[in-house]
Amino acid sequence: MDAQRSLALRQMIVRHKRWDVIFAAMGLVAIMLGLLTLITLFGGLIYDGYAPMVSPEQDFFSNFPSGRASRAGVLAALVGSAAVMVVTLLVAVPLGIAAGLYLEEYAGKNWFTSLIEVNVSNLASVPSIIFGILGLAVFVQKFALGNSILSAGMTLALLILPVIIVTTREAVRSIPVGIREASYGVGATKWQTVSRHVLPYSMPGILTGVIIGMARAIGETAPLVVVGAVAFITFLPHSPIQPDFPWISFEWLKDPYTVMPMQMFDWVSRPQEDFHALAAGAGLVLIVMTLLMNGLAIYLRYRLRKSIKW
Repeated sequence: MDAQRSLALRQMIVRHKRWDVIFAAMGLVAIMLGLLTLITLFGGLIYDGYAPMVSPEQDFFSNFPSGRASRAGVLAALVGSAAVMVVTLLVAVPLGIAAGLYLEEYAGKNWFTSLIEVNVSNLASVPSIIFGILGLAVFVQKFALGNSILSAGMTLALLILPVIIVTTREAVRSIPVGIREASYGVGATKWQTVSRHVLPYSMPGILTGVIIGMARAIGETAPLVVVGAVAFITFLPHSPIQPDFPWISFEWLKDPYTVMPMQMFDWVSRPQEDFHALAAGAGLVLIVMTLLMNGLAIYLRYRLRKSIKW
């Protein structure tokens, strides 16, 4: 009886190990399939978009959109994307970090706070078109900001705000309680503890959330279509710097704009093959912009973590 039970146990172990091997092989195949697809798509993008980017006759980075593919460029979309991202960053980051700190450090634990927390978590997964409709109703129509860079940036700020709040709370929560108790032990106030210890130590985690949100915002098209992004634009926004006092102008916030995803959509929708190559080049530029943002975040996160000593 014992021999039969031992044999059955060994067979069960062998069967389970076989399933482990099968599952590991399936996981490896799935990963390799995904990587192969990504490499193929990225290689095709480089193959199609490299030529117009390096062509001296094309002037890809300094030309405005044109009805002729040989004269079209991404200057307006590049500047528009940068301007919208600046507004998004300036609006979403202070609000998101402040809201996350308040919910984690100051807010009381009651049903109202729980309701806010649940809604913030749910908003992080709401489709972007919903935020576009909200931006159209609030910023474009209610506040009469028009189809401007300001309304686009604030709409995208609403889109990434839940992500920044959630990651800020997670980063603040990861700080050991002993840091706070030590600060209180030497007579520091709540604000001194938060501003001088909790916030600096949690900045690497907060930066991760900011970059994830910005990477999502720079590739969004649906909300910007709703709030009035222009697909074909042949001029740049006003300069934020002016020669006369007060030397800073905010007129550029009211200007119409286009962004890289909109420019790509416009080119892809045209039947000529030359415009498709331009769209591939614009896609490469967008990928490089996203990689640069992620690279900057990784560098800052590394420097901040290196400076933390506790």
